[in-house]
Amino acid sequence: MKKLSARRRHPLAALVVLLLALAATGGLYAAFAPADKAQADVAAQSLAIDEGKKLFAVGCSSCHGLNGQGSSDGPSLVGVGSAAVDFQVGTGRMPAQQPGAQVPRKKTIYSQAQIDQLAAFVSSLGPGPVTPTEEQFTSTNPEDISKGGELFRTNCAQCHNFAGQGGALTKGKYAPSLEGVDAKHIYEAMQTGPQNMPSFPDTTMPEEQKKQIVAFVRHTTNDEPNPGGLTLGSLGPVTEGLFGWIFGLGTLIAVAIWVAAHTTKAKKS
Repeated sequence: MKKLSARRRHPLAALVVLLLALAATGGLYAAFAPADKAQADVAAQSLAIDEGKKLFAVGCSSCHGLNGQGSSDGPSLVGVGSAAVDFQVGTGRMPAQQPGAQVPRKKTIYSQAQIDQLAAFVSSLGPGPVTPTEEQFTSTNPEDISKGGELFRTNCAQCHNFAGQGGALTKGKYAPSLEGVDAKHIYEAMQTGPQNMPSFPDTTMPEEQKKQIVAFVRHTTNDEPNPGGLTLGSLGPVTEGLFGWIFGLGTLIAVAIWVAAHTTKAKKS
């Protein structure tokens, strides 16, 4: 009996063996790390919201209210989401310099880190469109350009012109040129519908189609030479017709005068 009890294992021996096995395979880290990582993410998000609230109080609250509830000088930001903040502040439209029919794009005054903090605070006010990832607006498929062109001509060309050069609207408003606009901001504009633009959520226009439109716009408004030659502002028949009347008809009149001046009758006189 004494020999058998001496060989009996300690009650904690199995637990020690299990912990050693977990440590050897990384299981011990996996068992505890996710909770630590989640806590770290929550803390980082909370810090971003706090910093964003401070920035908002200084640069935005005079028009939108301390809690983004809006005022007579600016709309409510509850539910606009981080995508709207990233677009408006990232393109320099906000903070606005002065009221008007439309707020133009201008140089940004916040860094991207500060924009992210502002977006975190506004997102905390209510759910809304989320800032897209690079994968959502970046296309590597050449076919997306032609598909995006069809979608652009159907949904966007009425205001932005068939080549994305912009156009005039009513009462001093306008559809801005898309030349030089960041791909992320084009995607966010479709998500949020800033100012006079309608919004195209995923229920109306799937993510893949928005990506295709971005691919077309970026291809059409790049800095490469136009294969068709002089674009005349890509404004269509107005500038082309004006060019034809001024230069084409003017050239014909000049040739007619030259011919008349060099006839035999003209030389005799």
